[in-house]
Formats: sequence, C-alpha cells, structure tokens
Amino acid sequence: MKKKYIQWGLIATIICITNALISCDNLNAGENISSVESTELLRTSKSWNDADLPDYPQGQPEIVAIKYVIPAGEKLGWHHHIAMNHGVLVQGELTIIGLDGEIKVMKAGEVVVEMVDAIHRGENRGKEPVVLYMFYLSQKDKDLTVQNPEIPME
Repeated sequence: MKKKYIQWGLIATIICITNALISCDNLNAGENISSVESTELLRTSKSWNDADLPDYPQGQPEIVAIKYVIPAGEKLGWHHHIAMNHGVLVQGELTIIGLDGEIKVMKAGEVVVEMVDAIHRGENRGKEPVVLYMFYLSQKDKDLTVQNPEIPME
C-alpha cells in the first residue's frame, strides 16, 4: 500500500513541475493570467514508440529534473535510459531515433515519454538550440542514462 502512495506522489510531483514550467513560459510570453489554469499535458503508460512502461522499481525513490540545451546540428550518441522519464521541449525541434530506425520529431511545446531500456539517440536538425526539460523517476544513486559508444553513429 505504501508503494502505491509513493508512486502517485511521484507522478503528482512530476505533473506539478511540468505545469509550473509551462506556466512560467506562458508568463514570459506576456500573457495576462488572472486565474489558475490547469491543463493535463499527458497521461500514458507507454513511451513515444508505443512500448509499455516498466513497473516502478523497488527502493528509495529519487526524482531528477534536468535542463538540456542541444546546439543546432548536434547529434547525441546512442544511449538508453534505466529510469522512466518524460520531458517538455520548450524550444527548437528534436528528432529522436530508435535503434530500429523508428523516428519521432518533437516540436516546441510537446511532451515526450522516453523509451526505457531501449537504445536511441537524439539530433537537433534545426537552426536554433533545443531546450528540453526532462524529469526522471529513478532510484537513489542510480544512473539515469547508459551510453552505448560501441554503436556507430551512421
């Protein structure tokens, strides 16, 4: 029972952080907001490639939020994530490529749930930097990402 409360607490925290980032972005756009707005951005049990997300891990939970800035033309190396994660692309366009060749193109304002334990990479094929906020549901002291440098880029 305690595990279930922790899981829902983690989910609620991630949703609140995501909504706060989007709200700050809206305020910076010069909009006049006079009341609290709440918009569910995503509810899913699958990653962007339609794979089921794994069960929550056992142990001490740890929530990690990371801001990534990827320069125009940059290609990230092949990697995979151990922890479930999702993010909001706030600037630019990001192309995510699975090892199987499946591709997802994200545009600013979109939410993505990353693949877990599946090798993939990202590319900024645009002309401006990509700004991506990612939120990881992990375990204390666990790696979030494993690099796979043995796989050639092309």
